[in-house]
Amino acid sequence: MGVQASQQDSDDGSHDWSHLIRVWKLVKEIAAEEPGLDLEMLAVATLLHDCVAVEKTDPRRSQASRLSADKASEVLRTMGWEAARIDATAHVIEAHSFSAGIAPRSHEACVLRDADRLDAIGAIGIARTFYVAGRNGSRLYDPVDPFAAHRELDDRRFALDHFETKLLHLADGLMTATAQRIGERRVATMRAYVDLLREEISPDR
Repeated sequence: MGVQASQQDSDDGSHDWSHLIRVWKLVKEIAAEEPGLDLEMLAVATLLHDCVAVEKTDPRRSQASRLSADKASEVLRTMGWEAARIDATAHVIEAHSFSAGIAPRSHEACVLRDADRLDAIGAIGIARTFYVAGRNGSRLYDPVDPFAAHRELDDRRFALDHFETKLLHLADGLMTATAQRIGERRVATMRAYVDLLREEISPDR
C-alpha cells in the first residue's frame, strides 16, 4: 500500500508495526462478537491509522489522526476505492484518537477506537508508558511525592502520573461490550502494578 516506508520512517517504538499487529488482534477479537462489521474497512483503517507519525510532544499531536486519515484517503484513491467508502474509512481513522476528541459515527469507528485504547492499557500499556516517558525525557516519578498527595499531577514531568491522569480511566470510555470486558482486566493489571510500585518507592515505607 505504500505505507510501510512511512511507518518505518518513525523511530517511535510505541507506534510501530508491533502496535498495528496488537491493534488488529484486538479488532478481530471485538469483531467476533459484533455482527455486521465491514472487516475490509477495519483492516485498512487499522493498517493506516498511524501512517502519519506525530510525536507526543509535537503541538500538532491532536491533529495526528486527521493527518493519517488524509494520507489514507490519498492511498485509497490510488487503489480505486469509491469516494464514499474512502470517506467512511477516513472517519474510522480520524475518530480513533483520544486527543482528537472526534465522536465515532460508525460501528467500525467504535471498534478501532476501542482496540487502539485497549493497547494503551494493561501490561503493554505499562511498557508503552515508560518507553514514551524515557523517549521524551520525563522522570519515572517524583521522589518526594510519587503519588501526588500534595501536588498537582503532571504526566509530562513524571511517567507515574500518567496512570492517574489518563490510563486508569481510559476504559471508562470503551464502547463495545467485548472491549469493556478486556478493559476491566487490563485496568486491574495496572492497578495491581501501581500498588506494588507504591510498596517499593513510597518514601514513608
